[in-house]
Amino acid sequence: MKKIMAFALTATLAAGSCGAATPKGISLANLDTSVSPGTDFYEYACGGWMKANPLKPEYSRFGTFDELGELNNRQVRGLVEELSKTAQTRGTNAQRIADLYAQGLDSIRRNREGAEPIRKDLGSIAGVTREGIIPLIATLPGAGGFFVTGVEPDMKNADMNVMTWGQGGLGLGDRDYYIAEGENEKAVLDAYRKCLTTLAGLAGYSDKEAARIADNSIKVETELARAAKSRTELRDPTASYNPMTMKQLMTDYPAVNLDGYFKARGLDNVDKVIVGQPGSLEAVNKILASTDLQVLRDYLTAQYLSNAAPYLSDDFNDAAFALNQAITGVQQQRPRWKRALAVPNGILGEALGELYVAKYFPPTSKTKMQELVSNLQTALGQHIDNLTWMSDATKAKAHEKLDAFTVKIGYPDKWKDYSSLVIDPEDNYWHNIQRSIDFSVKDNLNDFGKPVDKDRWYMSPQTVNAYYNPPTNEICFPAGILQPPFFDPEADDAVNYGAIGVVIGHEMTHGFDDQGRQYDKDGNLNDWWTAEDAAAFTKLAESLAAQFDSIVVIDDLHANGHLTLGENIADQGGLRVAHTAYHNAVADKPAADIDGLSPDQRFYLGYANVWAANIRDAEIRRRTKIDPHSLGRYRVNATLRNITPFFEAFSITEGQPMFRPESERVVIW
Repeated sequence: MKKIMAFALTATLAAGSCGAATPKGISLANLDTSVSPGTDFYEYACGGWMKANPLKPEYSRFGTFDELGELNNRQVRGLVEELSKTAQTRGTNAQRIADLYAQGLDSIRRNREGAEPIRKDLGSIAGVTREGIIPLIATLPGAGGFFVTGVEPDMKNADMNVMTWGQGGLGLGDRDYYIAEGENEKAVLDAYRKCLTTLAGLAGYSDKEAARIADNSIKVETELARAAKSRTELRDPTASYNPMTMKQLMTDYPAVNLDGYFKARGLDNVDKVIVGQPGSLEAVNKILASTDLQVLRDYLTAQYLSNAAPYLSDDFNDAAFALNQAITGVQQQRPRWKRALAVPNGILGEALGELYVAKYFPPTSKTKMQELVSNLQTALGQHIDNLTWMSDATKAKAHEKLDAFTVKIGYPDKWKDYSSLVIDPEDNYWHNIQRSIDFSVKDNLNDFGKPVDKDRWYMSPQTVNAYYNPPTNEICFPAGILQPPFFDPEADDAVNYGAIGVVIGHEMTHGFDDQGRQYDKDGNLNDWWTAEDAAAFTKLAESLAAQFDSIVVIDDLHANGHLTLGENIADQGGLRVAHTAYHNAVADKPAADIDGLSPDQRFYLGYANVWAANIRDAEIRRRTKIDPHSLGRYRVNATLRNITPFFEAFSITEGQPMFRPESERVVIW
């Protein structure tokens, strides 16, 4: 999980019931008591909620997690609409936010403009020479393709920022849509071809030209897909660390011309690049050198049109949405205000975040949340001490890493500076989006060759999510997630530890999952394990992956236990560590039932209720293909089947479907 009422956090989680009213337990309406917890715990815990919340046409999946997202949408919308009531001073964040939102709502203007905002750029693409392709994609916002670059911390020298290169250029985002032979993949690829053809027609190309653009783009994308690594392969950080000098890059991949690319972006001092996928770089070089120029132009045209479509007239937007329908099964576009709000909420996330925390997250909440995090750190330390498969030497290193965690709560101490971003209400929406893209690129490039800013946040405060970042060894909990169902100031300790406590434990465990464990306390990719301990960990991790591989999610489609391995390890670790932290916190308090449910039952139900959701079949397939998180049903059922206290809490015994024999249970952290 990359995830306020937090003012009452410590009081609720630590105070107990000193004669006060009984705290709120689990909402019994969420349950489906016609299902035994030993038969299908997810249905038992969430079935009532699922029946009461059928999917609306605008959703491919909707759950309690999304409910909080909708609350945050309404909160942020209120902030933006308040700004929009009065004229804002030009060049202020308030003006940028209000005008971007207003342009997103103004479909009348966009429909009147049609394809006019993109004509000049399409002309540039249509006339580009082979040698001009690299400078064009380096400098024309929205004209990306072939690959991605960015400034990131050096994985083996995490205090310094370096330039990185990675595979990219796939309009569908995942290689399997191009190279897999399944009926679903073929249907999606057909829908993509139709989308590109429609977009090109709307842009003014003839039917014959539009069909050619779509076919040629898919031809190039398929070549890129064949050379691309799978999402599971991309999870190996060591394989993605391939430093190459600029001299070597220019010698081995001259057609890519990375020296010219970075110089076009204003950097003339890039002498080394960390290449993520050399095989993809080789394919890009071959494509640029030998593919017919018209095919390359058509590919760039299609990429540009796909990027611009959401910000143009309704017919462009509708064509893009039709593709989304084919991929996710969603039946209806989100309301226009939600689509419009997402733009400033993404581009100016911290500017909106500053307004958000001022209204919804008092500064004192940081201190209160830090106390809870400390409680979870103590519990994880206990788990490390009690491991039977890890040596004392590696345990000592694990404690060093745990103690070195940087904890970020609520919002950053220093806000991002947007002063160089110009949002001009007289100009069209797409041009303002292009300026925003350019701002984002330059903001990232400005870090090249500089020390890593470890105070920087990688999510805005209003985001309903949390994260662990290996190179900075940090855990971050934005203000947006510190609300029900993750934290409820009126709920009892067991429910809150089962929800927000597991979130905290989950992010901590990411520092020790199959990827995070490869980074040391300073954030460097560095093997700090003994060989024996690494082998023991790998054996356990492979057993956990096999459990998830065996799950059939729909028809004959299985879950991908290796793609989801890190998240599955973190879910299990989060549950186990939060359970320990809960019992530490209430050790001196009497255990009381609420609504007939014991504290441990409420803990596990609190966790399950976080993942209550309804989901379309197409979205099940899509997420299974691309999402490193398991589907909510299996984050609950499959994970809990390894946890002995869960069986004890609900008296689950051999012969029941939820039961797993002790010899088959996998416990890592």
